[in-house]
Amino acid sequence: MMKKILLIEDNQNIRDNTAEILELANYKVFTAENGKAGIEIALEKKPDLIICDIMMPVLDGYGVLHLIQKNPNLQNIPFIFLTAKTEMMELRKGMELGADDYLTKPFKGTELLTAVEGRLKKMDLLKQQFSTGLQGLDELMQVSSGRDILQSFTVDRNINKYKKKQVIYSEGNRPSRLFYVQKGKVKIYKTNDDGKELAVGLFNQGDFLGHVALLEGTAYKETAVAMEDTELSVIPKEDFEELMSINKEVARKFITLLAKNITDIEELLVKMAYNSLRKKVADSLITLQKKYKTSLNITRENLATIAGTATESMIRTLGDFKNEKLIDMRDGTIVILNEKKLENLAN
Repeated sequence: MMKKILLIEDNQNIRDNTAEILELANYKVFTAENGKAGIEIALEKKPDLIICDIMMPVLDGYGVLHLIQKNPNLQNIPFIFLTAKTEMMELRKGMELGADDYLTKPFKGTELLTAVEGRLKKMDLLKQQFSTGLQGLDELMQVSSGRDILQSFTVDRNINKYKKKQVIYSEGNRPSRLFYVQKGKVKIYKTNDDGKELAVGLFNQGDFLGHVALLEGTAYKETAVAMEDTELSVIPKEDFEELMSINKEVARKFITLLAKNITDIEELLVKMAYNSLRKKVADSLITLQKKYKTSLNITRENLATIAGTATESMIRTLGDFKNEKLIDMRDGTIVILNEKKLENLAN
């Protein structure tokens, strides 16, 4: 389908020449000679991209951008400013207000088409679903900014190393950094008044850690501990907040990526609240198998924490599963023999 572009420019020669270049590139172009007329056309035609001059009569480019962002039907349309070299200070203001890109007049046809094609492609990609964790951030930020965010966001970061059972952060502390797992496994858990631990999240290589408290602006509501020797990259809170402020669409997508962990936690808690002991243990084994995709080298205490049961009950149930040939236990490692039957175990 032909993409629609709205061009708002008060100089007729620039308007006509720019529109001609875009039409030759097979875009459907609508033009307006001032901001007020541009808004009216935008509301009627719902363009895929808007190119707008800054200094115009009736309603300037800032006014156009402000009204576009206030309208739910238009606010996600990519917006490119046109500016003269003498207006570069004004351009900074425009970018801070939310413009996606800019072109400095006079510009070449190739510069125009490159900017337009890049913004349209990035908007199409932003509508896609991204994977979770660092890979998802990498995909997302490359689409948004055109940079290799995996390199720029992680290069020269401090790497914290944790031994097995070492605490990474504690419930009640204030967050000052975002973590992602370079190597190893991490669990987060809550502790009740009797000191019983309940695991509410599992993380491995490529996963973010500690993001919920940063997003909420609250203290940690759980404790994180390494399940084995683990290496975490450390991203300061300030850098995380800067990343979130780059682009409202990026922030929305990034929050969606990270919030998926919250949904997983809710599902885990529901299962632990209503499932039988055997079902809890079976679900925990399946969850670990899908998360880590290897044989389960995990302590019985950790497994009990994840299942929400006593260690003694966990050991007894694992023995039953072994006798039923659902699992095998070799040198402390649990091997699932019948995944389908475990998944379909009656409650």
